[in-house]
Amino acid sequence: MTSDTVPVRQPEPAWIEHVMWWHVYPLGFVGADVRPGSAVEERAVEHRLGRIEPWLDHVVDLGLNGLVLGPVFASSTHGYDTVDHFRIDPRLGDDADFDHLVTAARERGIRVLLDGVFNHVGREHPAFRALEEQGPDAATADLFAINWSGWTPGQPVPVGLFEGHDILVALDHDSAATEDLVVQVMTHWLGRGIDGWRLDAAYAVPPAFWARVLPRVRERFPDAWFSGEVIHGDAAAIARESTMDSLTQYELWQGIWHGIADGNGHELAHAIERHDALLETFAPTTFIGNHDVTRIASAVGEPFAGHAAAVLFTVAGTPIVYAGDEYGWTGVKEEREGGDDSVRPEFPPTPPAPGALTHAYEALIALRRRNPWLHRAHTDVVHLTNTAVVLRTATSAAAVVTALNLSADPVEVPAADATQVEAGGADLGDGTLRLPARGWAVLSR
Repeated sequence: MTSDTVPVRQPEPAWIEHVMWWHVYPLGFVGADVRPGSAVEERAVEHRLGRIEPWLDHVVDLGLNGLVLGPVFASSTHGYDTVDHFRIDPRLGDDADFDHLVTAARERGIRVLLDGVFNHVGREHPAFRALEEQGPDAATADLFAINWSGWTPGQPVPVGLFEGHDILVALDHDSAATEDLVVQVMTHWLGRGIDGWRLDAAYAVPPAFWARVLPRVRERFPDAWFSGEVIHGDAAAIARESTMDSLTQYELWQGIWHGIADGNGHELAHAIERHDALLETFAPTTFIGNHDVTRIASAVGEPFAGHAAAVLFTVAGTPIVYAGDEYGWTGVKEEREGGDDSVRPEFPPTPPAPGALTHAYEALIALRRRNPWLHRAHTDVVHLTNTAVVLRTATSAAAVVTALNLSADPVEVPAADATQVEAGGADLGDGTLRLPARGWAVLSR
């Protein structure tokens, strides 16, 4: 592809309209040490990946049918400092453990998405170690963008870092060697049975790189789905220029979080309007929690966790549930060493009994399962105050109405032609919806 070639975005695979994901951070989930004191090659294989399997029936019981696995490849610490893209991290297990988990998911109708860390590698990656030892003569030198001018053997290699993290060494995305490596990694694991990739830190990679890589991967796996982690920038332009199927919708997440936590319905409404505009280009990947942010129950307050879930499942996009949010688990991300630990906890051997919030998730997911058109439908704000919001997501043939009360007092709001309460709690009559204090409801027409 030349610099003046316009990238061609393929239609997203048809199956994605029907998928809702459950997102796991594997190293935390299985209780692995994310700050081990030994090098990867010195670690014995510990067969922990199977601890996820007893939770797969819980995924199905929720109504979900996709499993997003955070980093599973060999790394030095937290999984995002990869040292071998073709090896399962020994703290999780080995190839057989991975194959068994994918098979167990497949048997339950669950698709699998892997986390692809392709912006950078760990400082202990053999390709970079060779560079430290051999300098520009290393066979792997083309993987990294380095100005060797003035460098002498024994000096630190002047490599770029990812966001200042010394352990994360940036790859050269103008290099054919990097392009070939990423294509090889993607096709290897797609051939092993996965359905697509979450592209970590995609915002830090030039869109033109993905526009060269993804068509090559799609030649062999035309039904694969690619969602890029993008936290800022012109999302529509990035999607067009990169040919990625989807991008993470951080702006909507922030609008849900702040709109609910601050009692500011206008901020939520504004985020939804901007979210709607993206549908002309792509269906965003939506979420209210992930491994990098404070859990939603902590962010908005536990009484409002259901409100956030109601919005997630009734606006357009491909929803992802961060594992544990359906139980209302709490955890605050802090900017310090180990500041992610509370949002990446070890999970119990088997799922706890479901509570009221879990059942609310089940009802919301069931509603969306019955209405797959929500994947691409537009949402109108039909009633708005600081503390009362009514949203209507609709086509010409069907509609879903979401009503939120953020105040400590009951409120009456328009029902927007809805005729049946599907989830949450409210009294419906005479075209009016009566929500209790801090109540929410989702209705259908």
